[in-house]
Amino acid sequence: MRRKADNMAAEDNLAAVGHILLVLSGKGGVGKSTITTEIALALRNAGKRVGILDVDLCGPSIPRMLNVLNSAVHQCDAGWVPVYVDKDKMMCLMSIGFLLDTPDDAVIWRGPKKTALIKQFLSDVVWGELDYLIVDTPPGTSDEHISVVECLRRYKPDGAVLVTTPQAVSIGDVRRELTFCKKTGLPVVGIIENMSGFVCPNCSECTNVFSSGGGEALAEQSKVPFLGRVPLDPQLSRSLEEGRNFIQAFPKSATFDAISNIVGKILSKDSESSALQS
Repeated sequence: MRRKADNMAAEDNLAAVGHILLVLSGKGGVGKSTITTEIALALRNAGKRVGILDVDLCGPSIPRMLNVLNSAVHQCDAGWVPVYVDKDKMMCLMSIGFLLDTPDDAVIWRGPKKTALIKQFLSDVVWGELDYLIVDTPPGTSDEHISVVECLRRYKPDGAVLVTTPQAVSIGDVRRELTFCKKTGLPVVGIIENMSGFVCPNCSECTNVFSSGGGEALAEQSKVPFLGRVPLDPQLSRSLEEGRNFIQAFPKSATFDAISNIVGKILSKDSESSALQS
């Protein structure tokens, strides 16, 4: 699918992107960047060309998760070339983390400067032909979210994937995120309940450390799809810390199955949407 935008310029760096997904969370600490990374890896594992745009400007963690923290962004005639994370160039990433002098530098910017960089990321990065572009956003409903939604509106993004944990405080924040999506006209692809149980590293049994089922109940109340649950898994945490590909390293784990099922639902939904449009 080749995306077409109204009044599109002669050279449009998003023109060859098939699907655009935004990953949102109402609060920090729910594992939004983890979910973004694992969805992207699972899509690539399914043979899709994937790009990640990390617009969490104050906390760009995805370069570390994908073991490309020390990579540099280069420029060509058409704009910035994203950093490819594999030899086959099936997956690429753009993040402010590549533009900082050191990983410990703080981004102390006001809203207009953040908005300008986000617009530049969306217009000046040479994404090439992608099946999916996944946009990892910061927590909340701030300037960054409004800027991303406004800049992408003409490309008609597929919608938002909302990430929550089972606790009531997180679910309450996701309700506000649902309101944001409704007010901005952004479709909701579905809700993911992260940290839903703890997978024992010895016996692989999953125990509910927190509560469970809150994300599914919210999806049912809000009449939006529930995509699935992802447990707390020490193997996943270790893989992210070390910049290893969890999807390839642990294909027999319960967490792999959970992520694969979520991605399967996303792929199925997109196939149905493409069939209706053709």
